[in-house]
Amino acid sequence: MRGHRAARRRLSRVPARTAVIGAFVVLAAMVPAAVSAPGTQEADVALPYVCRLPSGELPATVRVTADLPTATTAGSPFTPADVTTTVELPAEAVADLTAGRAAGVRAVTRLGVGIAQGESAAEATWRGTAPPAALPASGPLTLTATGEVPSVTARAHGALTFSARALALDLALDTPDGAAADPAALTVECALAEDAPERGLLATVPVGPDPTDPGTTPAPASPSAPAPGSGDPTAPQPPGDPDHQPDEEDEGNQEQPEGQGDPEDRAPAVTEPGPGAAAPRPPAPDCRYDEQHPSTSASLNAYITGYANVRKLEGASLIPLSCALIEQGPTDIEFFPDFTGGYLTQHSEGTLRYRGEPRTPPFQSTFLTFGFAPTKATMVLEQTGPMTMDGRGETSFITLFTKMETRIRVPLVLRVTALEVNGTPLDVGDDCRTRGPLRSPEPEPAKFPGDHLVLTGRSSHQPPDLPVGYLLSSGGPLTGEVTIPAFTGCGGGGGENLDRLLTASVSGPGNYIKQMQGQTCAVQVFNPDQCTEDLQPLVIPVPER
Repeated sequence: MRGHRAARRRLSRVPARTAVIGAFVVLAAMVPAAVSAPGTQEADVALPYVCRLPSGELPATVRVTADLPTATTAGSPFTPADVTTTVELPAEAVADLTAGRAAGVRAVTRLGVGIAQGESAAEATWRGTAPPAALPASGPLTLTATGEVPSVTARAHGALTFSARALALDLALDTPDGAAADPAALTVECALAEDAPERGLLATVPVGPDPTDPGTTPAPASPSAPAPGSGDPTAPQPPGDPDHQPDEEDEGNQEQPEGQGDPEDRAPAVTEPGPGAAAPRPPAPDCRYDEQHPSTSASLNAYITGYANVRKLEGASLIPLSCALIEQGPTDIEFFPDFTGGYLTQHSEGTLRYRGEPRTPPFQSTFLTFGFAPTKATMVLEQTGPMTMDGRGETSFITLFTKMETRIRVPLVLRVTALEVNGTPLDVGDDCRTRGPLRSPEPEPAKFPGDHLVLTGRSSHQPPDLPVGYLLSSGGPLTGEVTIPAFTGCGGGGGENLDRLLTASVSGPGNYIKQMQGQTCAVQVFNPDQCTEDLQPLVIPVPER
């Protein structure tokens, strides 16, 4: 799929625009597995670890995936690609983290990797950053981290092996009200378990001699292969007198063959990413225009993330990334009577976009229902009407100061597709949903009738400073409050009606929402600072409380 042909036109910068983008509540991103490029092998290994937490040592599972070359040559650097470290900590570890009122965690991983070739070896650190995650009320915690890793250059030919070593997790903990937990940060040290298969082997990369360098150093002999003159009667003997035994003077005068000195001189070279290296784009759902939804000269797209409170359950749900496609309207100016400034208005429309449908990706939330029963629900938000974005503001032609207020309105029905209470799955059927759209207080009910979510963003701009607050071109925070309606249609073939359970535990007013919008991509004016090559938003926003 590709965007409109006009989107290939390149400019060095995109002019800043005063506009508004839709926002919405979403909680998970479904990212398809990447396909390995030709000439690469995919390492995918799950390993047992033992992690040290405040309550003691606990088992953990660490899965490492990466793309490495199927072969390389001595002297040719290469960088493992698409490196992902997924750590699953048990429920006992989650209890340690929640002891200080923590409800969310942000994680950075540091995985030690041994790189060996014969008797020569080097160490590298594969660092990764995981998206913010809510701590589950029950069950394990899974953290998936990605990041850029060092490049490797073999100095000899032979098998180059990559093996997992010690792992460190740097955790930052947050409470439901946004304050720091106690402790606010924690480093968890993890060691490879003794029963780890093949001592943590991740991958083997064959290394051939450099065809342009006839003097390429051969790989050190394998310990299992007897060297010439080692005492093996079947091994070829060096030329000379077989009865002569070398004395100390002979040993002092012997020369080392080229490249056969200290193993450290033959160790693989590990080069850290330079300070100017671009960090990889974090995983995100597709957010692009296609033949079924073609772009226009006013088309924009952007990602949004954030947090949503569920007041009855005294908790907050993470809102991971999802996509909105926007058709930006023109900005109208009504001049002040003295022409010293004017009022700005703009109306735009948009749609949620997930796999061609106006909805969010599926997401999961886990809470303690009624204060004791762990409940996990899988849900989807479906857009049932137009998403509108209306901006109003004013600007001074004298001082150039501009302020803007933006309101986003979108009707969203919450659909539950799976439910689990205290570890037991319950059949919710195929039509479990709220009775109507999520409902926010509407400041202009006569002009905007009906139930819908309302989010508001505000900004100010005093050149030459950058804008502060929410604007389309730079993104920013959007906040609101919503009532979750009662549920209906919740019950499978067994005849059990679950409407009351969901309504009593979730439905009600006063649920605060804070969302962060990232930089938009104007798809028909390609800007490498704002768009990927395939015209998706480049900037991935980070949720804030």
